Amino acid sequence: MPSIFTKIINGELPGRFVYRDDEVVAFLTIAPVRPGHTLVVPVQEIDSWLDIPDSLRDRLFAVSQRVGAAIDRAFRPQKVAVLLLGLEVPHAHVHLLPIDSESQVDFSKADHAADPAALDEAAERIRAELG
Repeated sequence: MPSIFTKIINGELPGRFVYRDDEVVAFLTIAPVRPGHTLVVPVQEIDSWLDIPDSLRDRLFAVSQRVGAAIDRAFRPQKVAVLLLGLEVPHAHVHLLPIDSESQVDFSKADHAADPAALDEAAERIRAELG
């Protein structure tokens, strides 16, 4: 059964994409911890990041770095945190989280009722910085 991320990648569910190529996509999470919280996901459905082939891993992190730099320019946080968690969806993914303190890396504070307009605006800011 396809993961929720595969369904988003395939257009079966909506997604606010900020980046897409044949191997990797990046889209905003629907439950952001902070504005600009973005997921970078391999198109190929692989459960654990430990199982990602070397070339795809390198691509995933290159895209993560590029999107992270755009988030940095768009939101001007002190840092853009990079997290590999992956318990909630069986599809490897990288969380990019703009933060001003380590205490902001708290998934219990995720906004499960995020304003769609705010998500659209955050996605547009990131896309604008990606060019």
